[in-house]
Amino acid sequence: MSRIAACFAELKAQGRAAFVPFVTAGDPDFDTSRAILEALPGAGADLIELGMPFSDPMADGPAVQASSLRALHAGATMARTFKLVRGFRQRDAKTPIVLMGYYNPVHARGAERFVREAAEAGVDGFIIVDLPPEEDAVLLKPANAAGIDIIRLVTPTTHDARLVTVLNGASGYLYYVSITGVTGTKSFAENDVKTALARIKKASTLPVAVGFGIRTPAQAAQIARIADAAVVGSAIVSVIAERQKDGKDKIVAAVSELCRALADSIHAQAGAKVRA
Repeated sequence: MSRIAACFAELKAQGRAAFVPFVTAGDPDFDTSRAILEALPGAGADLIELGMPFSDPMADGPAVQASSLRALHAGATMARTFKLVRGFRQRDAKTPIVLMGYYNPVHARGAERFVREAAEAGVDGFIIVDLPPEEDAVLLKPANAAGIDIIRLVTPTTHDARLVTVLNGASGYLYYVSITGVTGTKSFAENDVKTALARIKKASTLPVAVGFGIRTPAQAAQIARIADAAVVGSAIVSVIAERQKDGKDKIVAAVSELCRALADSIHAQAGAKVRA
């Protein structure tokens, strides 16, 4: 069983949702990023989405865009991103790591080489925002061979016929984008998300994580009652931006404090889906 499947199976048995923090690899610098990544499981992360720094992250709002630019200015590369994951795996063999980002860094490396290096580093899944299902065979085939999940995006505009295409080849979990637009700019409407998740669940047995628009512990708790996972990114990278001049230890402490609050609010919903 893959790390992602094992994670969600364990959480399902406990009747609770996963807390999934997103951070950008190399933000604000390599050493601080490494310390943040290593601190996340202790702060309550069940699964981690690690952003691949890219100069033109078109689906992301200002906070995540800025995190990519900080990382790139500090010397982030795909090689150093894989190095971060390898270092994390030396300390943590359980927590799944999903690389999230855009196809350009994959294409620049070559899909087969990219997958090989990711697998060797200990990556468990890919979310490639700008690679549609119709075009992702170049990545899907080597990823399947390496045992790496391809996590597909479902949005409020994904109609039933399109959903069939999205699900074909999807594995690990589905990522439901709770709003139209870019990350970190709007909040979700709970009833709309609930309706969308019910439709997705009729079509697939994969766990569904919800992201975009979740910034506070209260919002995370709302999602935890109706979804299999809550993804928080912009709020976390905003803390890094605010504290970037404070030094590594203070940045890690601030990120950990926010993540513990988010995780506690999500984990406090344990059993809610079982009772529903």
